[in-house]
Amino acid sequence: MMHTFADLAHALNRSPVYLRGLQTRFALPVLEGAAYPAAYVAFLRTVVHLRTFSVSEDALLKLWHLETKLLTLLHADSTGSPTWFLDSGGQTTHHRRMLLTNYDLGVAIPSRILQLGLNFGDALPELFAGKKMGEDVLRVPEAWLTAFATLRRDVADELPHTRAAVAWANAVFSAPAIPAAPRQSAPDS
Repeated sequence: MMHTFADLAHALNRSPVYLRGLQTRFALPVLEGAAYPAAYVAFLRTVVHLRTFSVSEDALLKLWHLETKLLTLLHADSTGSPTWFLDSGGQTTHHRRMLLTNYDLGVAIPSRILQLGLNFGDALPELFAGKKMGEDVLRVPEAWLTAFATLRRDVADELPHTRAAVAWANAVFSAPAIPAAPRQSAPDS
């Protein structure tokens, strides 16, 4: 099912201005009409959830750049879709999937094992080898694992506070409402 931008704002309970800011900062494609796939919503929901756990946007951007860089190095763009890096979103999350893109690496994370040399696309070969261009396919997964471990630790540290806040909110805001005092009419002059 495809969604409009207004659908995204409603589903995530966030203002369009906030979501447009996320699109800008994460360099996400801005689509027209009902063109946003469910995977796009799933990605934004993941970001909103992680922000709820006080994960900084800088940490999310770092992880996002590492995930998209790794997918690019692995030639994971085999569909030609403008949202190819999000198209795994909404799938069942498990220990083989990256956190933000939800892309299935095919091995358990953090196994530190990748099947290098796989090319999922029919793209032409690069003019220079990755290492000559300054990118080492072995350094990017290591950087991603480090960033992911930090983020995982930060969420685990915040989880007890979030649970306590939810319990407090349920106790305070789920209680029966205090009836309003009857309005007194203004005296006739």
